[in-house]
Amino acid sequence: MKRTILAATFAAATLFLAACAQPGGRPVTQTQQEANRQAVLAFYEKGLNQKDAEAALQYVGNRYVQHNPTAADGPEGFRKFVAFLREKFPKSHSQIKRSFAEGDYVILHVHAVREPGTRGSAIVDIFKLENGKIVEHWDVNQPVPETAANGNGMF
Repeated sequence: MKRTILAATFAAATLFLAACAQPGGRPVTQTQQEANRQAVLAFYEKGLNQKDAEAALQYVGNRYVQHNPTAADGPEGFRKFVAFLREKFPKSHSQIKRSFAEGDYVILHVHAVREPGTRGSAIVDIFKLENGKIVEHWDVNQPVPETAANGNGMF
């Protein structure tokens, strides 16, 4: 019985460490995961809410791979996106409802409103970090409907 419990514990620990491993094989500590989460939160606040691309880019690594097909890669692509927001939607605001950090990834659940008074969109943003810097981004965007088939809400 003790060997079974020990084997199961070892297997679970091995899976956990593998899931949290950075590309170099080094596990990501809880402290680093929290630092990653804080970096993404600061990046989001400075870039999307304050619309200050340069302040946000301090949290980006030596590459920025964009998986959103409508956004360009790299710092210049991000600068263009922030300039677009500043010009077309100067009062836009994104409220982060939840944030999760696991290994080198940070996930945000966001209520983004481009025009005050509108319903906005529910967004899930996924960021990959290396050495504490954002290097990749994915997102999924869904408009908040006027009516829903249930009363659960999107947030």
